[in-house]
Amino acid sequence: MQIDLSGRTALVTGSTQGIGYAIAVGLARAGARVAVNGRSVERVTAAVDRVRADSGNDDVIAAVGDLATEEGAAAVLEAVPTVDILINNLGIFGTAAPLEIDDAEWRRYFEVNVLSAVRLIRAYLPGMTEQGWGRILNLASDSAVVIPAEMIHYGMTKTALLAVSRGFAKEAAGTGVTVNSVIAGPTHTGGVEDFVRELVGNKLPWDEAQREFMIKHRPQSLIQRLIEPEEIANMVVYLSSSYASATTGGALRVDGGYVDSILP
Repeated sequence: MQIDLSGRTALVTGSTQGIGYAIAVGLARAGARVAVNGRSVERVTAAVDRVRADSGNDDVIAAVGDLATEEGAAAVLEAVPTVDILINNLGIFGTAAPLEIDDAEWRRYFEVNVLSAVRLIRAYLPGMTEQGWGRILNLASDSAVVIPAEMIHYGMTKTALLAVSRGFAKEAAGTGVTVNSVIAGPTHTGGVEDFVRELVGNKLPWDEAQREFMIKHRPQSLIQRLIEPEEIANMVVYLSSSYASATTGGALRVDGGYVDSILP
């Protein structure tokens, strides 16, 4: 299968590192013009250069802005007025004792993980429907379905993204625009390495620490390892293509079999 996204413009939020970065590289390799997003001019500029080098595609631009705020979203929309492909990857996570999460923290997680995506969908969906083609993908998580006791506030936001995706898919019905969510399983990123160390300590070498984390804290995984960001990106690139034209309103799993269900 040869995926060619030439002539398409894609915005990947939160794409200076981790899964978002891998997605930006994957889309650029497929020929898309890719906008890299982050809050810092320095980090975004550096990421743009890396995406160009890693993908062999020079048509990569900066879209700096804090999408958890209306002002930041406006800055991104000014940098990238129209897109064909919107990847809402931005998200924060962390552990917290459930009864110690205050109102401000609940709001912060919702603003960053959910409302940032809603803002951009509201802004870009009309243009997609007008041209009769578009792809919107929201990066969810296994935590949307299997709520972690140590990350209830995070799980809540990812469950909300499943609802957001399904609802906007109905809004886009019959227009040629598809809206889906991708349920990512435990993935090997810098942030997750820190998370693993929080739970299993710093004494073990990384390979052993990862193995202990999976056995003790994510035993449902059928691949029994962390997923690599590029494996998530492969699904996103496919769903961003014309090959996925009949897939919409769905929650597609790249979770290593973590969610114990035969349905999405």
